Amino acid sequence: MTAQIPESHRGLLTGKNFAHVATLMKDGSPQSTPVWIDFDGEYVLMNTAEGRTKTRNLDRDGRVALSVIDGENPYRYLQVRGKVAGRTTEGADAHIDALAKRYMGVDRYPYHDPSSRRVIYRILPEHVQTMG
Repeated sequence: MTAQIPESHRGLLTGKNFAHVATLMKDGSPQSTPVWIDFDGEYVLMNTAEGRTKTRNLDRDGRVALSVIDGENPYRYLQVRGKVAGRTTEGADAHIDALAKRYMGVDRYPYHDPSSRRVIYRILPEHVQTMG
């Protein structure tokens, strides 16, 4: 079942707010990581590097939960539970640079490691909860 991100809270995904993304470890225990986040109008987008714990977790089990708190009003938030609908490396370097522009005000992601490969995960919202 697909859920829509309300227009009133979409800006949380396209602003400078960090998301905390929870994935599942192989033993079923939760793992949470703060990440930059994006939204394309349908999917929540997360950009990361291959080989990280969250990448291994999402490739094995695509269930994911994330929460985003409004940096200017911590009582306003968005919670999304869903699953990975796709992953791609195509455009991932340009995407992380665009996120670096939004979050850091720089033209290029300063921590880019040429030996690592960036990947974008598209997360399909299945349950959405908002406050504020």
